[in-house]
Amino acid sequence: MRSFQQKRSWKNVIYSKPVLVILGILLLVFSWAVFRLMAKMQVTKENRIKAENKVAELRKEKEKLTTDIAKLETETGIEESIRDKFGWAKEGEGLIVILDEKKTEEASKKESGGFLNFFRNWFK
Repeated sequence: MRSFQQKRSWKNVIYSKPVLVILGILLLVFSWAVFRLMAKMQVTKENRIKAENKVAELRKEKEKLTTDIAKLETETGIEESIRDKFGWAKEGEGLIVILDEKKTEEASKKESGGFLNFFRNWFK
């Protein structure tokens, strides 16, 4: 009979309001920690995807650079690079320059406008 009463007293202590409040608070704290962990996992997943995309871009850039280096190791590649960077031509070659007529007309209209246009542009 005594062991039954001892069990009952422990049961009364465990089911008491202060113990249940403490257990409820612990449950809330652990739940909050789990939600924070899930949010951090989501951020980590997004960062991982960004890093993988960056690695893929860097690999493409590396491939492009290795092909450019291989191209520059040849005589024609060096010549093409010099032509692109400096606009040089071989002896006997010509150069054609195409000008846009619209830009020159617009520039001449803006420059000439008279006395009234000068004041209009000044107060804009």
